[in-house]
Amino acid sequence: MDEVLIAGGGIGGLATALAVLRAGKRPVVLERVAEQAAVGSGLSLWPNAIRALDVLGVGAEVRARAVADASGGIRDAAGRPLLRVDAAALRERFGEPIVVHRAELMAILRDALPDGVLRSGVGVTAAEESGRVVTTVGERHAELVVGADGIRSVVRRAVAGEVEPRYAGYTAWRTVVTPSEPVTEFGETWGRGQRFGFAPLADGRVYCFATANAPAAASGSGVGNGVAGVRGGAEGHDDVAASFVRMNDELAELRERFAHWHAPIPALLEAADPAAVLRHDIYDLPALPRFTAGRIALVGDAAHAMTPDLGQGACQALEDAATLGAVLATDADLRRYDALRRPRTQRIAARARSMGRAGQLSARPLVALRDAVMRRTPASAQLAAMASLLDWAPEEFAPTA
Repeated sequence: MDEVLIAGGGIGGLATALAVLRAGKRPVVLERVAEQAAVGSGLSLWPNAIRALDVLGVGAEVRARAVADASGGIRDAAGRPLLRVDAAALRERFGEPIVVHRAELMAILRDALPDGVLRSGVGVTAAEESGRVVTTVGERHAELVVGADGIRSVVRRAVAGEVEPRYAGYTAWRTVVTPSEPVTEFGETWGRGQRFGFAPLADGRVYCFATANAPAAASGSGVGNGVAGVRGGAEGHDDVAASFVRMNDELAELRERFAHWHAPIPALLEAADPAAVLRHDIYDLPALPRFTAGRIALVGDAAHAMTPDLGQGACQALEDAATLGAVLATDADLRRYDALRRPRTQRIAARARSMGRAGQLSARPLVALRDAVMRRTPASAQLAAMASLLDWAPEEFAPTA
């Protein structure tokens, strides 16, 4: 194979381009957005993802811009422990998880690519199993087409037909704040039908996220995993004003929901900038019958968009990239890529959805039962449960790659 055309310049697409280069092929990444803004959120990268980054040659640089994720486990709204994490045992058995800003990771991946690989401002509008791709600037033909174009993938239609994403039943807010006092702890807190988490970043800022049960498209900005209530249309002054109101409303809602939760949650929200609050309704994909067809392969959210409840969405996209690169470097049999990736990612997606349902319970008796079970779960059981997630090793590249 020579040219590998990758639709989508997100984490999965850029990582796949690096893997394609390692396999001795020529990647071309088409990204419909002309210029990606440096906004976003924090990312937890678990040891399985870090192994994938090492294979792609950027692991050391990502570690240098990240902080170790010394999670304190899960607490209730009053700050009482529900589930403790033995961080030392986790590091010893699986390796050290880290937290990095999404924009930092994207910049590292982009900078590792040769000039000309990333073509911004070019979208893919159709793809065929033959390798023919229709773009916003014309047609292209490639030996391999990789769909890395997200949960509402265009490329996926050629593999699995029309697939409707499923609403998970809750919405999520994300923001990055600069607190008045340093925050060094990590944590996630579960209440009734809502959750809040926070993690320090390497530059002293803190990544915050929150969830709450809500109807789909509660913000009125559409459906899917698009930002809700943040990026309103800016075609005219009325749209800009409406967008500004929505941003202030989002932060006001967060403060109202979580003002009485344990420290440092109220202080973090007081430090938040309304313009930096992102809101998404959470969707995932049903299990696809295949990830490949003809000369097409899917990676990341295009293949297995999952809820964020295990922190594995980006991690699995990085695994996809490393695995696809290894397959291309050996026999280039896309059926082997499908066999390696589809069962694992679909198990993890189902597990994430189940975790989300537990986290979003709102009926008092069920919440009380959930909390009691969590308090009685030993740390050894937690580590055993994490093994299937974190005990992943990348496929070997060919010796000549």
